[in-house]
Amino acid sequence: MNDTLDLWIDNFLHHLTVEKGLSRNTLEAYARDLQGYAFFLRERGIASVEGSSVEQAMGHFRHLRRKGLSARSQARVLSALKGFHKFLVEERAVKENPLRRLRNPKFAPKLPSVLSSVEVENLLQQPDPLQPLGIRDRAMLELLYATGLRVSELIHLSLNDVNLEVGYVRTKGKGSKERIVPIGGAARRALQGYLKGPRSLMAQKSTQATLFLGRGGRGITRQGFWKILRKHAQAAGIYKRTTPHMLRHSFATHLLERGADLRSVQSMLGHVDIATTQIYTHVSREHLKQQHQKYHPRG
Repeated sequence: MNDTLDLWIDNFLHHLTVEKGLSRNTLEAYARDLQGYAFFLRERGIASVEGSSVEQAMGHFRHLRRKGLSARSQARVLSALKGFHKFLVEERAVKENPLRRLRNPKFAPKLPSVLSSVEVENLLQQPDPLQPLGIRDRAMLELLYATGLRVSELIHLSLNDVNLEVGYVRTKGKGSKERIVPIGGAARRALQGYLKGPRSLMAQKSTQATLFLGRGGRGITRQGFWKILRKHAQAAGIYKRTTPHMLRHSFATHLLERGADLRSVQSMLGHVDIATTQIYTHVSREHLKQQHQKYHPRG
């Protein structure tokens, strides 16, 4: 065949964008992994998809291990290569997927960092309730912790996505999949205060339907929210690196610690695979272990 690896990689990435709706970060990671593999093959005089074999793939992984790539990253590369070869078979570019029997390397799950309930409470108390931006910041933080939204989902919420009467938000997650997440009383009250006051004033400078606005009436960026969170975390005396995703992790972990059903947490987080949600059960068990060691007289 005369088709180059690069052409088929471009076709595969286009397929993932159009048919699978993968996030930009996932697509960029797949692109890097596949381009790295193509470079490895070209160095060995292979420029077509037919030259890719299980032997070449194993050689590539040995090369990655020598470079110090972690087992977790190797698993991601293998996932990209398996998906690529499956696509080639479906497109009849090759007859079989030489990597279908390769198993992902085993690695211990990396537990996400979370805030304790006390740290979350201290964080939520930092925004000044007498200042318009303080009211807005409190509403954002309360909503993020109440729903476990990703920061990208939070900043793209519109006024129509929030139903305070019933008590839920509607959002689109990865792959543009819509989900409904309930919100509790504290977040509802914070949002009501923001909508009646600061939001109505900020909206005079804007025609945007975006829920959370900045001083000039424009929507808040990811970087802008990260700065807001960092400022309030420092004021709360939280010295570990606090990120928006840490509040999402805390939301899930605190629910499970208090007996929430794993399937319900999966639905609220918008995880396709429950295995992704199960990582929080490890965090919950680790927390219980630490509490036992700390407080049991023979711990």
